[in-house]
Amino acid sequence: MVIDFPFIWVAFKEIAKAIPLTLMLAIVPIVFGFFIGLAVALIREYKVKGLYSVANGYVSFFRGTPAIMHIMLIYYGVPLVLDGIVNSLNLSFQTNSIPIVLYVLLALSLTAGAYLSEIIRSGISSVAKGQMEAAYSIGMNTFQAMGRILFPQALVKSIPNFTNISIGFLHLTSIAFLVSQKELTGTANIVASSKLKFLEAFIAAGLIYWGLSIIFEGISYVIERKAKQYSKGGVA
Repeated sequence: MVIDFPFIWVAFKEIAKAIPLTLMLAIVPIVFGFFIGLAVALIREYKVKGLYSVANGYVSFFRGTPAIMHIMLIYYGVPLVLDGIVNSLNLSFQTNSIPIVLYVLLALSLTAGAYLSEIIRSGISSVAKGQMEAAYSIGMNTFQAMGRILFPQALVKSIPNFTNISIGFLHLTSIAFLVSQKELTGTANIVASSKLKFLEAFIAAGLIYWGLSIIFEGISYVIERKAKQYSKGGVA
């Protein structure tokens, strides 16, 4: 078997067209997952009555089951629930008009939220409780103490873990091909099938994934360096 190097370049150019969709599938869930994770982390850290058990169950389920199952459950389950609601209310809305990508984004956001909640919670726990007490002693309320003392330190310490999960979700987007989303891996399959050159196509896809991962790492490095410089400057 001889590797067709010219076809790697041809495949690279075709597969690269899927980069925008892949980045959307990786970044949007991390953004929404951050806010979900922040809420869940605070509920679990401060043991909010009525929500603590729900938050624990959410994290346990989404961390204890594979992401591909989350996509399938959302992809097949949400339309059934929506159809039931639509029919009961006699609405004219059609669930098949909802873009499939929205189901994927919802599933990945919920998955990201579970993992990010643990990252954020560990960051919060790493900040000495005495710092919050000191903030109260100088007249800060809880909101001010969290926003100016607790969260900045917790997030700075969590940046390496945020980077890891961001790169992980970049790679995780490959399972979206199972519900007909033509991200990098899906496009690589299509390109490879046209010429039956799977090795070359996946070499090209691997180079793109690698390049994107390096960019993510570089952005993380810059953010972490600036965040550490800012934190050395004291309270904002």
